Amino acid sequence: MHKLVVLYSEPADPDHFRHYYVTNHLPLVRNWTGPLAWRYSFDVAAIEGTATGGEAPYFAVFEADFADAAAMDAALTSPHGERLAADVANYATGGAVIIRYPVQDGTG
Repeated sequence: MHKLVVLYSEPADPDHFRHYYVTNHLPLVRNWTGPLAWRYSFDVAAIEGTATGGEAPYFAVFEADFADAAAMDAALTSPHGERLAADVANYATGGAVIIRYPVQDGTG
């Protein structure tokens, strides 16, 4: 499995971000072919006593699961994936960090 994570920094207008994200961006995500599952949250919090001093460095998070790297690449480079990427500028005025990685199962 391969995971895509988008970490959104604090936007200039949090209310606009939330409204636009839910009413415009997520409907695009729902129609995106490729992810096996996806989820998001606006309730990002830091754990007390960590290097961030209790302040979360991010405003929101999105994550999507893909079967493998090839499936993720195909989804990201599809016309719909490119449309999703272009839409980020419409709400994420604080910027975003996008990371991807293969998921390793934990055992023990």
